Amino acid sequence: MSTTTTTTIDDRKVAELEEKFDPEMRFRPTWPPASTLLKVLLIALSCFHYYTAGFGLLRETTHRGVHLAFVLGLIFIVFGFRRSEAAAPRRGGWVAPGGVPLIDWALAIAVAVSVLYIPYIFEDMAFRVGNPSTLDVTMGSILLVLLLEATRRAMGWPLPVIALIFMTYALAGPMFPGLLKHAGASWGQLVNHQYLTSQGIYGVAVGVVATYVFHFVLFGVLATRIGLGQLFLDIASSIAGRYAGGPAKVSVFGSAMFGMLSGSSVANAVTVGSLTIPAMIRVGYKREFAGAVEAASSTGGQITPPVLGAAAFLMIEFLAVPYQTIIAAAIVPAFMHFFGVFMQVHFEAKRYGLRGLTEEEMPKLRASFRERWPTLIPLVLLITILVSGRTPYLAAFAGISSCAIVGITTATRGNKAGNWALMVALHAVLMVLCFGDIHSEWIKVGIFAVALVATPLLMRSLAVNGRIGLATLVEAFETGAKYALAVGAAAAAVGIVIGVVTLTGVGFKLSTIITGAAQAVAGGAMSFLPSALADTKSLTLLVALAMTGLVCILLGCGIPTTANYIIMVTVAAPTLVLLGVEPLVAHFFVFYYGVLADITPPVALAAYAAAGMAGSDPFKTGNTAFRLGMAKALVPFVFVFSPSLLIVAKGFTLYEFGVTFIGCLIGIVFLAAALSKFMFVEMKRWEQGVCAVAALLMVAPGLVSTLLGIGIAAPVALRQFAAWRRQRPQAAPST
Repeated sequence: MSTTTTTTIDDRKVAELEEKFDPEMRFRPTWPPASTLLKVLLIALSCFHYYTAGFGLLRETTHRGVHLAFVLGLIFIVFGFRRSEAAAPRRGGWVAPGGVPLIDWALAIAVAVSVLYIPYIFEDMAFRVGNPSTLDVTMGSILLVLLLEATRRAMGWPLPVIALIFMTYALAGPMFPGLLKHAGASWGQLVNHQYLTSQGIYGVAVGVVATYVFHFVLFGVLATRIGLGQLFLDIASSIAGRYAGGPAKVSVFGSAMFGMLSGSSVANAVTVGSLTIPAMIRVGYKREFAGAVEAASSTGGQITPPVLGAAAFLMIEFLAVPYQTIIAAAIVPAFMHFFGVFMQVHFEAKRYGLRGLTEEEMPKLRASFRERWPTLIPLVLLITILVSGRTPYLAAFAGISSCAIVGITTATRGNKAGNWALMVALHAVLMVLCFGDIHSEWIKVGIFAVALVATPLLMRSLAVNGRIGLATLVEAFETGAKYALAVGAAAAAVGIVIGVVTLTGVGFKLSTIITGAAQAVAGGAMSFLPSALADTKSLTLLVALAMTGLVCILLGCGIPTTANYIIMVTVAAPTLVLLGVEPLVAHFFVFYYGVLADITPPVALAAYAAAGMAGSDPFKTGNTAFRLGMAKALVPFVFVFSPSLLIVAKGFTLYEFGVTFIGCLIGIVFLAAALSKFMFVEMKRWEQGVCAVAALLMVAPGLVSTLLGIGIAAPVALRQFAAWRRQRPQAAPST
């Protein structure tokens, strides 16, 4: 019997699944010349970012302007005014050339012109900030309105509505009560701040997407196309496939490894899920649980080094730290995420007696590694350059280039000396470009151009055939650009929120309100709690953390992780810093909870994509995925109270790290058992409650609290084990 876990990833099928289940990839059908122009523009956008990553970024404002003009202009071409346009294509003709209405062509041109106006007037910007002309205000107004519409088309209503609320607050400041009251801003002042400064639309969020995120997304797409994702899935199947509930555990391990390549939850879900979800259903998992496992696992890709999600690159700019610091800090949180999902999967499999994969259903790891080991070269090269201290976008350039080299010069089998010689030679050229002391950009471009022209000639003369062709490379560049559209619009729209915060100072006002509320709650709790158990300061922090985590989850009901992170970092992170939390830790707390956005109903994109593949109810799948994700909900609290868990945080010691790490693992096991209603046997309600309380004690990490938590949960564990021992003789004859 064969299973889908032994098949290979079908790139075309994955692309179809992404377009079907990811609203951010649901383009409306077009016909020539619109379809041809669209393809050319998408590829041009990827080529622009690929070139600048390797040979030098443009002036900041110009670079962001070109990126944003492409992104927003393309959105009006590929996303219809109504979502139904994706399913019901328009006829062509003069009113809708290529299936795109004339009004959308006009809006695309208008938004591109309004964006590029800023780089055009850059030399005079110093004289115009604070004193905008009528044309400046007009262009800024066009961009603000069209940006909100573009974001609505690509992502739905929630984020534009949030941006509108903040803009209303900026304009109507005198009307607000108490601490929220401010002088207010005129429309011209608002446009000036949002449009002519770097604290609004052209701010750090757009800059990060244009200089970091795009490049790593493109790397992830290419790495998958050459077969690295398949190798990771085969390794995951070999590690976990044979144990109870094997396909679900493969999903967890596979998503963890695939997450090293893709910072997109939906891309992770449809790629890995296309193989694991059918296998889970076949061995006995409920459809909604199968989809939920994949969705919950896939969200971890956003916090899995070395690529991570867009929020990680934003952290670089917000905190002014090297990317290596973010990678190191993310290692343990990423592990805890997958461990939490894994434990619930394990308990669920044991609860229902679900089998693992048979020997016939397991992939042949040796054969897979023999065919695909060259695909590891780009990942190793990318990590090496990152660790060396060079820029992340140079690392991405090297990774993308290496993917292309490995893809076109090596085949899955039957490689000859010419294949290896050409692969080594092209990588040598790449090393010269990345590590060579070449100060002239034009010399680097010349070397690259010679290699680009010579490669097909050498391939023909040496009779070299690769694992992918030119068509696959072009498709990967097109797909990478598609991923950038929605996240680019979201980054710009969130820039409006950041602009209002910097214009009005509302961030500090909200911090004061949150801090005051937390102190009031903590003071009330201390009136009946013994002082030996907690103090006012730590309890205040705990309440503020709980409030922040809750708001992150609520925001996640409507907006994706990146937008969630930016808003909460702007509003809530200062509160945590005021309460004594290290900035890196505060940002990771918000980031970690923001990851839940993709599995938080009612807008749980990763869960809906997985539900579509599982044939299950989307809402039930989303709820189950959220429950699976909550197994590690205590982890952010742990690394706030014990920053050593982030490794690079101040005050790191091996002792504190070891105690906290072990305590956190035990706490996750207890919480996973409570949520799954199973440990060794079916759990009673009181046992669930005891395990939950024991897990909560791990929030205040330390040897005493860990031992106390173990002591509280020990009777439950012993009773569960004894009940399991009693059941074994009864179950033996039937097995």
